[in-house]
Amino acid sequence: MTGSSEYTPPKIWTWNKPSGGQFASINRPIAGPTHDKELPVGRHPLQLYSLATPNGVKVTIMLEELLALGHSGAEYDAWLIKIGEGEQFGSGFVAVNPNSKIPALMDRSGPKPIRVFESGSILTYLAEKFGAFLPTDPAARAECFSWLFWQMGSAPYLGGGFGHFYAYAPEKIEYAIDRFAMEVKRQLDVLDRRLAESEYLGGKDYTIADIAVWPWYGGLAKGWQYGAGEFLQVQDYKNVQRWADAIFERPAVKRGRMVNRVSGELSGQLHERHDASDFETKTQDKLAAAS
Repeated sequence: MTGSSEYTPPKIWTWNKPSGGQFASINRPIAGPTHDKELPVGRHPLQLYSLATPNGVKVTIMLEELLALGHSGAEYDAWLIKIGEGEQFGSGFVAVNPNSKIPALMDRSGPKPIRVFESGSILTYLAEKFGAFLPTDPAARAECFSWLFWQMGSAPYLGGGFGHFYAYAPEKIEYAIDRFAMEVKRQLDVLDRRLAESEYLGGKDYTIADIAVWPWYGGLAKGWQYGAGEFLQVQDYKNVQRWADAIFERPAVKRGRMVNRVSGELSGQLHERHDASDFETKTQDKLAAAS
């Protein structure tokens, strides 16, 4: 079996060497802060601390969609959290999210700040706060939540399972890659069958279910995730492709993908977002030209 080696787990596991491939420097078996660092606070009601991973992109897309609908209260400051450098373990970030994962949101619009963490929770909070992208009809609402939580339960197999062993693990392990490739293809088939019968995941309307699923599985379908499009033959999932393309054409989605992005074309990277005009003036290509 490719990449396999004899290993017998000890009776008690101990943390005695780096683990996690390229993420070894930030992996540890304990929670809590590693250093003191307060979070910056901008002028808008909503303060987002994030990075443009699929989980982070969910929230910036949601905020841009809300602004596109005219919800001025959804104006936000998006601060970059460099997770590869361990910034998520600063004391200020841990106070907002004790799990030390992006994204994390502080709502300062009321008399007392409200913290919200975990991407699905943030999407639900914002949908309920602004009355958008979440159906009110009980059946449609239940369908939307079912697909939202499908993503929460399924994506770890895509990211922490397939993505890790296919793209990031220090050695290629055939068993692990086969195990998770099989599961990811099953998940794509689940989506493809649903989207054969429905324009969007929750039904006829675009909802937080689509906003949650698209950065993971839409990105996978378009070949943006792990360089694995050909390996997984993503082009075969025609209904997923149709849905992924339709969502990508939304202007708010294009903007949301840019926020807190630190990779790819410089014109698509807006490291921090503090005003709508930043998309025109503060992308990395514009900053590089100015300097």
